[in-house]
Amino acid sequence: MKISVVVPVHNEADNIISLIKEIDAAMNQAEAYEIIYVDDGSTDQTPAVLAQALVDFKALRVIRHAKSCGQSTAVHTGVKNAIYPYIATLDGDGQNDPADIPGLYNVLIKKSESITNLWMVAGWRNKRYDTAWRLFSSKVANSIRSSLLGDNTPDTGCGLKVFSREHFLSLPYFNHMHRFLPALILRAGGQVISEPVSHRSRTNGVSKYGTLDRLWAGITDIAGVIWLQKRSKLPIIEEITLK
Repeated sequence: MKISVVVPVHNEADNIISLIKEIDAAMNQAEAYEIIYVDDGSTDQTPAVLAQALVDFKALRVIRHAKSCGQSTAVHTGVKNAIYPYIATLDGDGQNDPADIPGLYNVLIKKSESITNLWMVAGWRNKRYDTAWRLFSSKVANSIRSSLLGDNTPDTGCGLKVFSREHFLSLPYFNHMHRFLPALILRAGGQVISEPVSHRSRTNGVSKYGTLDRLWAGITDIAGVIWLQKRSKLPIIEEITLK
């Protein structure tokens, strides 16, 4: 397994060290790996904590946005700068369990033998530890998105995913794209499957994304993705060679 683990963070100083330790432990059987933290313009102690972590963790790389550009841009920055062919992403708040990464990677490699053009294995938080309102709003959002986009993915909001770097970088980039990766992959001719993963309660800090923020952005973004889907063409390609 050669893999780059990309973690976007914004004001997550209290969660950084413990999560890096968990990622390091989860990757101890990997042939090669790196941990890329993308600091999305944090205004707390995140830059200082990451600077010290660079001294303590050899696999760690840190990239900083001068100002906050959003989670999708942070993920895109990390993937663009990664050196390995496979990417694992997870949220920086500690609610995703890094121990799930090797399992998702193994599913991607194994299922690729039987599923043509499998580009991604998406985590599915089928047992979530969030507030009742967050669970309700997420369920409604997933239902609306899935019915409109037909992405056949129960939990696109899960930050834990494993996918091909090359294929990810071939997708159209826009803000909030991380919530629509399955639909974008299907549009491009790839396949996505979902696998159950662990989910944990947040122990430090608060969520940086409000329900209303996600709602209004989501309405606009869904309309944009539908526009992309309707204008996509997947040609059947055959190369003609001399006989």
